[in-house]
Amino acid sequence: MSGFLVHEIAADVRVRVTGAMPALPPAIDTAVEHLWQAAIRRVAEGGAGKLFNGQVFSADHITPREITGHMTEFRRIVAQMDDPALGNVLNLRSLAVCGVVRCADGIVIGRRPTGAVYQAGLWQLPPAGSVDHHALRPDGSIDLIGQIITELTEELGLTVDQVGEPRPFVAVEHPGSRVTDLGIMLDTTLSGAAIKDAHRARANTEYDPLMVVGADSIAAFVADLGDTLVPPAREFLFRAGLLPYGLSPPVGP
Repeated sequence: MSGFLVHEIAADVRVRVTGAMPALPPAIDTAVEHLWQAAIRRVAEGGAGKLFNGQVFSADHITPREITGHMTEFRRIVAQMDDPALGNVLNLRSLAVCGVVRCADGIVIGRRPTGAVYQAGLWQLPPAGSVDHHALRPDGSIDLIGQIITELTEELGLTVDQVGEPRPFVAVEHPGSRVTDLGIMLDTTLSGAAIKDAHRARANTEYDPLMVVGADSIAAFVADLGDTLVPPAREFLFRAGLLPYGLSPPVGP
């Protein structure tokens, strides 16, 4: 799991749009569109729904207290995911919010759809999703907390009043796709059974299965998952005190 960049993030980090989406050279735009159309077909054939070319946030600069960037087309993000070599031209770092839901019985974890456009079939910590145009305020700031609560409601069926104050704490940047997952702690007093009931009753079908793993069992569970767990989740669990190490194993005896 080498090459991942871990960014320290303050709980009160600010995210702002400070730039505009650059124009693409015609040849690059053609390559992006070719990959986008292929992804649309792949997702449709996999039964994971439809792709839409909305606007998502891409980070240009990341510091612990502030992340600045620009809004970009989702099709460009998808193209860079599928062909990381395009990163040398597109220079995108798609920002995604990733919740770490810690409940009375443990940690919520789920498996992504096999037809997903990114990290298909892998396990991760829900809720999670790209920071899209709905999180953009009129003053150019990004509502991170609003975005993670939207994902929480859509993917787990939970509401803002059922979790404590969301706390950003670390971001992990993928070395290939350059997708940057921002971990946000979400504590709740709900039981694991109550969370699964809410998921069955009100959430979408993003995760199948959805599980709640006890804190004393999470290390063994992660070991069993191996490479089928998305790497940022390991760092998030480490930072939450639930794993002995994250993306960088200890050195020495």
